[in-house]
Amino acid sequence: VQLQACGGGFVQAGGSLRLSCAASGRTFSSYAMGWFRQAPGKEREFVVVINWSGANTLYTDSVKGRFTISRDNAKNTVYLQMNSLEPEDTAVYYCAAALTYCSFNECYGHWGQGTLVTVSS
Repeated sequence: VQLQACGGGFVQAGGSLRLSCAASGRTFSSYAMGWFRQAPGKEREFVVVINWSGANTLYTDSVKGRFTISRDNAKNTVYLQMNSLEPEDTAVYYCAAALTYCSFNECYGHWGQGTLVTVSS
């Protein structure tokens, strides 16, 4: 599966953005989909994962209550709605696909190219 992420941009603190990740191929619904992010000078970190059906999600603590992941298997797309953005959310955001419901980088065999989110204070 090939992944294409988009929707990043520049926003002031407290603002919102919605990221999208479109997948090619007919097996999208077989994959758990995750979002990861990498801030300047830091390692890539897990943000959230959604299972193949959308029934299960897992968020990292720092985004709980502010970010919402969803997916539309008919459109081969996963979304990340980000509200109440903070400067600490500034990072390149990557979508990724895994055959297991997992929060570790190593589980993901397919990665999108990343989209930059910049939050100003």
